Amino acid sequence: MPAPGPVTLKRMRPALGTAVVIEARAPDEATAARAIEAAFAQVAHVEAVMHPYDADSDVARLNAAAPGSPVALRPATHAVLSFAQQLHRASGGAFDPCLPLRPGTLVDLDLTDRPQPAARVRRPVALDLGGIAKGYAVDQAVAVLRSGGCSAGLVNAGGDLRVFGTQPQTVLLRGGDGALAALELTEAALAVSHRSQAGAPTGHRGYYRRDGAAVSGTPHAAVEAGSAMCADALTKLVLVCQEEVYGVLLREHGALRRA
Repeated sequence: MPAPGPVTLKRMRPALGTAVVIEARAPDEATAARAIEAAFAQVAHVEAVMHPYDADSDVARLNAAAPGSPVALRPATHAVLSFAQQLHRASGGAFDPCLPLRPGTLVDLDLTDRPQPAARVRRPVALDLGGIAKGYAVDQAVAVLRSGGCSAGLVNAGGDLRVFGTQPQTVLLRGGDGALAALELTEAALAVSHRSQAGAPTGHRGYYRRDGAAVSGTPHAAVEAGSAMCADALTKLVLVCQEEVYGVLLREHGALRRA
């Protein structure tokens, strides 16, 4: 009797303000099921530590912190904030997940990882890591699936998706006009953002644009990149910047604009 072949499982649960779908291919059903459970647990952890309003989250504690007071961070939050600061500098301040409800920006956030991850604010901030935190959660879920013995699969959290495995996977990409187009992805992430999409934080002025100036980018963006966090962040820059600005950053991160 031939040995059973690999199996693919798919599960969907509410998380990150959307419906999260996790699909995994593994040598057997038990391995796939364990890996998917661990991946959902990782998503829940990221959501808990970076939620903008839950009192025990790192983001909420930073938003409530007095200037100069140290705030201990989980490694996940430190990683996301470090990436956000890098993109803030590279974009000349256009990317900034500090809402204009308070005066502070990412420039006013001092990060350290010694002896433990922590941060201090120089001025009060109103952080909302939003999509990049969701992208990070997708990336971490994929890492968990890989380490759990899965050879291929995907994690889809609303506008942030990442696939892994040696074979291309076809996804449907909805353009700004609502039309669907088939797109093949291999070991890649795809993020989609709309400037006026429902559920965007009311404090945003064109997403991460703080200065109140007219938004100069497109109302719709889709970006393919190596990680979901990077893809999501770059869509925000496509939304608010001219092509000569976001084009440089796309190239630096090996990313492609897909819509």
